[in-house]
Amino acid sequence: MELPLGQCHDSRSWDDDSDPESETDPDAQAEAYVARVLSPPKSGLAFPRPSQLSTPAASPSASEPRAASKVSAVSEPGLLSLPPELLLEICSYLDARLVLHVLSRVCHALRDLVYDRVTWRLRALRRVRAPYPVVEEKNFDWPAACIALEEHLSRWAEDGRRAEYFCLADGHLAAVDSVLLLQGGSLCLSGSRDRTVNLWDLRQLGTEPSQVLVKTLGTKRNSTHEGWVWSLAAQDHRVCSGSWDSTVKLWDLAADGQQFGEIKSSPALLKCQQLHSRPVLALMADDQHIISGSEDRTLVVVDRRANRVLQRLQLDSYLLCMSYQEPQLWAGDNHGLLHVFVNRNGCLQLIRSFDVGHSFPITGIQYSVGALYTTSTDRSIRVHVPTDPPRTICTRKYDSTLNRVCAEGNLVVAGSGDVSLEVWRLPA
Repeated sequence: MELPLGQCHDSRSWDDDSDPESETDPDAQAEAYVARVLSPPKSGLAFPRPSQLSTPAASPSASEPRAASKVSAVSEPGLLSLPPELLLEICSYLDARLVLHVLSRVCHALRDLVYDRVTWRLRALRRVRAPYPVVEEKNFDWPAACIALEEHLSRWAEDGRRAEYFCLADGHLAAVDSVLLLQGGSLCLSGSRDRTVNLWDLRQLGTEPSQVLVKTLGTKRNSTHEGWVWSLAAQDHRVCSGSWDSTVKLWDLAADGQQFGEIKSSPALLKCQQLHSRPVLALMADDQHIISGSEDRTLVVVDRRANRVLQRLQLDSYLLCMSYQEPQLWAGDNHGLLHVFVNRNGCLQLIRSFDVGHSFPITGIQYSVGALYTTSTDRSIRVHVPTDPPRTICTRKYDSTLNRVCAEGNLVVAGSGDVSLEVWRLPA
């Protein structure tokens, strides 16, 4: 559903030089832009007009043989002799990465065709056939978005039949509430209600389970924390785990997962602000802001440098999970709805709310410019294209609640209430 936005930015608007009808008919817009896509002919690449191909005069000047030779050379049939709209059509059948990184180096004419952002906008819209993106910034990277979209659609084609599925059930004794992929999806951390954090080597998928499970972090036997492990985060090779025992422990994976620090709710605490009246259920942070969602149905933005509250939003539901890719914040709530906020100078504005098919609370979300994953207590994971509204391309049902979800590289991992990790390895 779409909320009234007042002065909110309309993500479906086009640049000033765009055709507003392109949303429904990208092919028509391609024809309108084709004259601009290719820059004026450059020396050595210009194709002769019909008038230039006329028979030379009976008494040619000394320079005419060279001109005739040049015309003859460039008038021979070839790829570049095709109309620009046909070149665009041919490019649409090629891999987007190849078009961007290889075809652009062939010649100036193809470079200009490939580097025009309208070319990529048209290509992306033809792929998704829906308004995209939900929030478009001024310098939106259309080539990168198009590559990500096509990769996502290809990997989950035919309802995800090409994806390999693995269930890692030999590592935890209770529900897995947090998962985190590292090093491009090579490694995975999982936090559980059995109070442990496990490290997995997903490069060993398909081998013996003992080869996949590397170790349990911590020096205590069968325990990393003294309470449920509820959250995980990482920066480079350093990892932190948050627990219901009111501690955050710090681990160094470059040092074989050794602990190098611990933060307690004690004198070691540097700052404390009571921002909510109920438990904080979702938390995100970057270099400038901390964003927290609570069971009190508020969303609070804190300026980290000034240590002050910038904004407090009152919501109709409470948020259980968030995924942030500046300037967009995607969040799932206890009603099974998905909400999209945009960050404008530290102030969040609700842009859209969607029903993506979950019948119970959304417990996990992973958003990127080309892909969207959601998990729910309705025992399903849904794979979407992040259009407006999101288009679901694959749904998987399981026997237990699915908690957090994480995607990186060609790996997708979800924590399960059935003491296991659900893993999908997608075509590379």
